[in-house]
Amino acid sequence: MWVVKLGGSLLGTPELKIWLDLLAKQSDGRIVIVPGGGVFADAVRDAQPTGGYGDTAAHHMALLAMEQYGLALQSLQPALVTASSELEIAERSWQHRAIVWLPSRMVLADDTIPASWDVTSDSLAAWLAHKIGANRLVLVKHGEFAETTFGVGQLAREGMVDAAFAEFAARLTCPIHIVGKSGHAEFATALAGGPIPTLAF
Repeated sequence: MWVVKLGGSLLGTPELKIWLDLLAKQSDGRIVIVPGGGVFADAVRDAQPTGGYGDTAAHHMALLAMEQYGLALQSLQPALVTASSELEIAERSWQHRAIVWLPSRMVLADDTIPASWDVTSDSLAAWLAHKIGANRLVLVKHGEFAETTFGVGQLAREGMVDAAFAEFAARLTCPIHIVGKSGHAEFATALAGGPIPTLAF
């Protein structure tokens, strides 16, 4: 099983449809897509200072923002199916379908996950990868990256991942990769058993 986080910043780009078609057609039940928050989460974050709602409410709203993006992804590629629990993920996998994870049910049930903007879809993708015993975690970002290796702390300082990612990533034993939005061809090669020539750590 591979967990693939699709950044919210890909919304509206031609690359997003390519990624969705690839994941839907070549997954064979191996792919769980974690939707980013994108403009939906930005709206929650931007409104919090004037709206006055607390971090617990913002955390819940940001999870729902991820689900909004997830529903948009499923609309753009109807071959995808949604899942909101471990059982549903397993069932969709047995059906050989590519899955879009709707996170609020599982995340809100785990009170060890901080209600903080330090925890975004990056960290939640790592959390899910650990939860389901994924074989690989891939973060698909808007930018482009050269093939190299970074420490997790440096990635956070560079703004490539959120501030809590190192803590969540430390629980994983599987490889973690960051792929640029144009890295779909290399990703397809990796799905077929080849390497992912991307920034990894």
